[in-house]
Amino acid sequence: MAELLYRLGKWSARRAKTVLALWLALLVALAAVVGAVGINLSENLDVGQTETTQVADRLQAVMASSEREGGTDSVQMVASTANGEPFTDAQKAGIEENIAAAKKVEMVSDVVSPFATEQERTDQAQQIADGQKQLDAAKDKLQEGREQLKAGASQAEAAEAQLEAARKQAQAAGEAAYAAAKPQLDAQQAQLDAADEKLQASHEQLDSGEREVQARQKQLDQGAELMNLAKGIKLVSDDGSTAIVTVTFTTSTGTAPAAAQNGIDAVFQDNAVDGVDFKLSAGASADASKLMGPGEVIGLVIAAIVLVIMLGTLLAAGLPILTALLGVGVGMMITVALGSFLEVASVTPMLGLMLGLAVGIDYSLFIVNRHRRQLRQGHGVIESVGLATGTSGNAVVFAGATVIVALLGLNITGLPFLGLMGTSAAVCVLIAVLMAITLTPALLGLAKERVLRKAERAAARAATPAASAEEHHAEEAAAIKVLPRWKAALAVVAGVVVLGVCALPVTDLRTGLPDNGSEAHDSSAYQAYTTLAEKFGAGQNSPLVVLADLPAGLDDAGVTQAQLHIARALKGMDNVTAVAPAATAEDKSAVVFQVIPSEGPSAESTEELVHALRAASPLEGEYPIGVAGMAAANIDMSAKIVSTLPAYLGVVIGLSFLILVLVFRSLLVPLIATLGFVLSYAAALGGVVAIFQWGWLGEFLSLGTPGPILSFLPTIMLGILFGLAMDYMLFLGSGMREAYAHGTEARAAVVQGVRAGRSVVIAAAIIMISVFGGFLFSHMSMVRPIGFALAFGVLADAFVVRLVIIPALMTILGKSAWWLPRWLDRILPNVDVEGAGLEARHPKVEASPAAAPEAAASAEAASVGR
Repeated sequence: MAELLYRLGKWSARRAKTVLALWLALLVALAAVVGAVGINLSENLDVGQTETTQVADRLQAVMASSEREGGTDSVQMVASTANGEPFTDAQKAGIEENIAAAKKVEMVSDVVSPFATEQERTDQAQQIADGQKQLDAAKDKLQEGREQLKAGASQAEAAEAQLEAARKQAQAAGEAAYAAAKPQLDAQQAQLDAADEKLQASHEQLDSGEREVQARQKQLDQGAELMNLAKGIKLVSDDGSTAIVTVTFTTSTGTAPAAAQNGIDAVFQDNAVDGVDFKLSAGASADASKLMGPGEVIGLVIAAIVLVIMLGTLLAAGLPILTALLGVGVGMMITVALGSFLEVASVTPMLGLMLGLAVGIDYSLFIVNRHRRQLRQGHGVIESVGLATGTSGNAVVFAGATVIVALLGLNITGLPFLGLMGTSAAVCVLIAVLMAITLTPALLGLAKERVLRKAERAAARAATPAASAEEHHAEEAAAIKVLPRWKAALAVVAGVVVLGVCALPVTDLRTGLPDNGSEAHDSSAYQAYTTLAEKFGAGQNSPLVVLADLPAGLDDAGVTQAQLHIARALKGMDNVTAVAPAATAEDKSAVVFQVIPSEGPSAESTEELVHALRAASPLEGEYPIGVAGMAAANIDMSAKIVSTLPAYLGVVIGLSFLILVLVFRSLLVPLIATLGFVLSYAAALGGVVAIFQWGWLGEFLSLGTPGPILSFLPTIMLGILFGLAMDYMLFLGSGMREAYAHGTEARAAVVQGVRAGRSVVIAAAIIMISVFGGFLFSHMSMVRPIGFALAFGVLADAFVVRLVIIPALMTILGKSAWWLPRWLDRILPNVDVEGAGLEARHPKVEASPAAAPEAAASAEAASVGR
């Protein structure tokens, strides 16, 4: 590999314009592709089937069979008056016009007018009140009828008694008298019987009326109770200054389509209503113009300053940045173009941007730094470029390969969006590696000796041939003062304690997905979130959707009764503010409810409510229920993502150990290096919990409302930090191994290795921290914790683990650190990461004008012959 890279480096240096033209042509071609297909990023994080997605599929079927056709994805447009006063009639009319226009946006199935909905509720309440008055009047009439019947019955009883008395009197007067009076008595009896029948019919009529009144009263009571249960669900605030326009889309992916969100936002923003502010309560997908913000630019400026300080010239400092920017451009174009064919999450390009910039600068820096050192030693430009590419470039390829493998390993999690994110980031790292071993040599070839200061160029011309590696290491070892073991032990304890303290917050880790309360304070989503919480209650930001199955064969009255039973049970649960029926299946097999929690989507109480609802199924022992909505979807996604972490952690740690055994031909060095990585990873995760979950420094950094940690952050940072930690271990550990292999005493070899690699590792770490730290101020809430986690992780791993703990432990272990069983030593291939063999095969080619052409030709012939 080293020999191949050596030749590639020399070829690139000699044909610099060709290499540069090829990369620029590729960038232009990819830009043309993106321009043709457009930017189509998704806000949906696809984790496959979950309980929420299963419920959402059934919900879509229910909605399709009800009067509310369409999908389940929705957003809210929050309209509020600028002066805090109630909406005027003119403002309401303007909002209604925008609502009508929004219904024409592609993928929109319905836009609900808050004013029309509130008027309907007012009308329903009035209908219930009017119906109650009518029923009360009917009850009064029924009561009057009962009293009249009672009086009539009393009169009939008196007349019956009188008739019976007259009959007895006639019978007592004799048979003749009775016979004479009987016809009259029978006629009176017939009148009384007829009157009794009328009374009985009136009783039956009154009974029927009472049953009808009772049935209507039951309906009114049910309607009034359902309205009371839904009292907390409003679309217009109590003070009349804020309204919620609910937009439903034709999709049911769990997240409203970004293009449709942008279309809705454009309708309301482009058609301004005087005195009314519109805020979309959802984060639209990031576009390419927003990928680089002030924070990211500041990170690049800091990186540039570090490069100038380390490399000494603006030209040399500019080469790694130029290479990284071109590489990022190519990688980003590839990622964005894939969005038209695959579901690429909007956070994916940002991850590629972060990694592409950081590793792109670092990888190029390693080669530029090696090239400058060789020029100072008297090498010719072309030969030096080749050697730098074959040595440091070889280490870059190996280090980049570890990062790529770790990122590709995210596919084993079985989570589609995470696998695609890892693959996309791996492509950006691959581009960075290819740029480092082709474009960096080309630019170095164009720069010639100008990467050195004038004084350095003069010193290079007078440089004497370098000593052999053994002589060089022996000279350095003679001047080394080895750290005493007791001081090394103190250093280990101090480093472990510091990182252990940083890791303590991990014990309180809660994972989830960020809500709009985590967005930047000047964003539309955050302002909508806070307005909703202030005017309607925090739960309005996290409505849950509950789907309840009904017994077969229910009529309309049975459905209403079931709705009431279910609504009562739902309202009776802890942390529920309001419950309202939302839709009923046409075949009466299911009903849908909207449930408003007492707190926001990231609150622990909302998570507990979702779990309690699912545990309560079948509700009332009769109604199976399922829970959906963004809060439920986030809980399910988080649980599924976190469940993959242990397996991925095992794969990464195992891979780390095997790679280091191969490189360092030791068992203890890989063991302590891997354990050190686990420690720095835990410390980084603890820092994330303290800042983003506990809210430490949150106001100072303007990070929004504290909440659960981004659910896929522990997984994604595991893969990235692993790769970066292996980079630093390779560049430091290989120097230790090289010194030890050349006969330096084990503890002295540790010092030599640290001295040889610390400057470039420190510079590389500062650059990565600067680049990653710049994303702490990103406009995307998902990106900020990733940027902080990677910056803090690099800080902990590079400066505490690699530069303090590992060297101190290896000093304590001494020669035993390099122990390897003989049988394993025989079967392991010899991996020459730093390209020491290449240096031996290619002796220094002098840079003097007379010697350079001849020596270069000789070296070239020798390399071709090999």
